[in-house]
Amino acid sequence: MITIGITGIIGSGKSTTSQAFAKKGIPVVDLDAVAKQVLTLKVVHEDIEREFGPGFVDNGSVVIEKLRDTVFGDKDKLRKLEAITHPRILEHLWQAIRNLENTGRKIVIVDGPLLFETGLYKELDKTVVVTADMDIIRQRLKIRGMEAPDIEKRISQQIPLGEKEKVADYVLLNNGTRDDLDREIDKLMERINEWEVRTQCTSMT
Repeated sequence: MITIGITGIIGSGKSTTSQAFAKKGIPVVDLDAVAKQVLTLKVVHEDIEREFGPGFVDNGSVVIEKLRDTVFGDKDKLRKLEAITHPRILEHLWQAIRNLENTGRKIVIVDGPLLFETGLYKELDKTVVVTADMDIIRQRLKIRGMEAPDIEKRISQQIPLGEKEKVADYVLLNNGTRDDLDREIDKLMERINEWEVRTQCTSMT
């Protein structure tokens, strides 16, 4: 099996790209969805209350907005939250990948915004960065209803696209229309098939 991480920054088109692969029948593990699942675990609730104090879990659920506001922009608190959640997120991720491999699947997409920030990209076979010009990204986010200060704050929390592009195995440019993106995804699919064939050949030698 070949594991392919797809990443980018908010507004670059990462999720749209991953959804397109899912429609093609390629299994996608969404790390944001895995993180939400992890936040439902009782042991995680206990760790969050122990680390951050009362009020972060209410009626059996994490108060997401309060937790996000607490860690956003505070690297120390963010690291504490990551120490609680990331090991469990990785455990769920690799279990999902093993389950897919056991069913005979040859390719799996790992959709995650922080593959480089967390170092997870090093554990995957290939990494794809979905990118776009920053002016276009900002315009997309404004259309979504985000205010300029929030846009800049969100962007500043992630490694710049240019740095991610230098490390990626493939860069998918998403500056145009959805039809343009679909054509770029088709090109990427061809490359993924090449990677998968090479992986099979290597495993047979």
